[in-house]
Amino acid sequence: MKFNNIKSISKVLFLFVLIATLTSCHNRNPRKIVGLTGWSASDKSAVGSYDSKKGYKGQQAPPGMVLIEGGTFTMGQVQDDVLFDWNTTPVKQQVRSFYMDETEVTNSEYLFYLDWMEKVFPPNNINYEHIYQSAVPDTLVWRDVLGFNELLTENYLRHPGYADYPVIGVSWVQANQYCKWRTNRVNEKILMDKGILKPLFELDSIEVEGKNHFDSETYIQNPYALFDGDSTIYKKGLPVFTKRKKGDPKPKRGVFEGRHAKVSDGILTARFRLPTEAEWEYAAKAVVEGREYNNIRGRKKYAWSGKYTRNKDKRYMGDQLANFKQGKGDYSGVAGWSNDGADITIQVKSYEPNAFGLYDMSGNVAEWVADVYRPIIDNDANDFNYFRGNIFTKKMIDAEGKVVIADNFSVQYDTLDNGQIVPKALPGSVKYLPVTKRDAYMRNNYEKAYNVDAKDGELASTKFYNKEEDELETKPRMYNSPVKPKVIGESGYIMQQYDTKKRNTLISDKTRVYKGGSWKDREYWLDPSQRRYLPEYMATNFIGFRCVTDRIGPMTYKRRTPITAKVRY
Repeated sequence: MKFNNIKSISKVLFLFVLIATLTSCHNRNPRKIVGLTGWSASDKSAVGSYDSKKGYKGQQAPPGMVLIEGGTFTMGQVQDDVLFDWNTTPVKQQVRSFYMDETEVTNSEYLFYLDWMEKVFPPNNINYEHIYQSAVPDTLVWRDVLGFNELLTENYLRHPGYADYPVIGVSWVQANQYCKWRTNRVNEKILMDKGILKPLFELDSIEVEGKNHFDSETYIQNPYALFDGDSTIYKKGLPVFTKRKKGDPKPKRGVFEGRHAKVSDGILTARFRLPTEAEWEYAAKAVVEGREYNNIRGRKKYAWSGKYTRNKDKRYMGDQLANFKQGKGDYSGVAGWSNDGADITIQVKSYEPNAFGLYDMSGNVAEWVADVYRPIIDNDANDFNYFRGNIFTKKMIDAEGKVVIADNFSVQYDTLDNGQIVPKALPGSVKYLPVTKRDAYMRNNYEKAYNVDAKDGELASTKFYNKEEDELETKPRMYNSPVKPKVIGESGYIMQQYDTKKRNTLISDKTRVYKGGSWKDREYWLDPSQRRYLPEYMATNFIGFRCVTDRIGPMTYKRRTPITAKVRY
């Protein structure tokens, strides 16, 4: 009996020794990411560094947005091509994950933008006289020479009855500027909620006007470049994990004693922008609902499943699934019957969302996307996050090595082809320049700043492919589109005159894609694969827009758990 007890104890001791040996051979949790220097968090803080992962819980969906999990899909591939222009040939594409607005930007949201612009850049100040007007939508797009729509020109944008309707009359240029402004307002609110920034419009000591407003890029570059270094705009800031030495005076209440937010904190949102054509089509098709394992079964003609525009559910049998033109002189159907409920646009979220949770991806209004239009997307083109329209830039640096911030007295304007005057950079924002050939020297991913016409319109695409641009008096044009009027003097103004030469296309480097059908279109255009184009400075009464922002980190909220590799000893 005693021998058996000794034998049992020996087995237990042997087991403990074996476990201790295995533990010493490798980390208990092989998936745990460990530091490579052996420095602890307190050691790093002593040299002014800090753990950027500490407290970071992952990216949260911005207000009004939903996550669109990326994946592969067939871009193009329409069932009907009655125009026979073959601009939707199938191309397999990979799209990265991103966040997208549930709905189009509404009149009420755009009015907040206009109110802010009018307050910060008052039109009666000669320094900003064109800034506010450059953001105002063209309400006259409702006019028709043989129609009576004056009520809409006066009320659609500002009347509360249309508050939750999608904003229209906005050009691609205006939509792009709204996205930049939205980035600043979202980050401003984040810093206010984090106790870093005070509510600027509530402070009596400062005036929010001109360059004195919050700009995300300026803050990231130098927080004290805002408001000419006035530190009273800040609260305590983020905590600094350093111990106060004995005898040091306690900081005064309300005085900034922490540190400012950095990109590495993961607090500030990524910039908002217009979706690329590939992103918009991928989100609209929502092929995820036709997924079977790693394959997609069938095709989707619309943003919803099925090949018909009417609801099949018993409760809503016969109701239209989108707002579109049903026939000649028929925008809503017969009164009292199952129609689409609107003669023009309709309040957002009036119809069911698609499988991604997005509303009105078919119908209501068509939407601007970021891409410059070309008739085809070649099979040899980039198949990862495809986009045409890249102009690579860099921050402007002055003689002192500092980033240049636009001021109130040197606002530069650009005059669009239709005569509208728009600012190149708002006061208070960071100035940018196109990258030079020197910047791109020995790079294998790009060679120059301007890549809008890459592989379809640049010199290499013409019969002069073996020439250099410096050797030619004028650059040859691949697309015979109208020419911009001549600029007069240094003011940037142009002489408003039509191009008198015979042209055969509107396709140019200023032509942008818009996607989706609208209240004014027949159901043919509801197919997300269909694509149309319009010059970026034009606006209509059937094109709106929505914003997207990039997903940072993992593609999805789901935690992937790979199989742990076996470790041999």
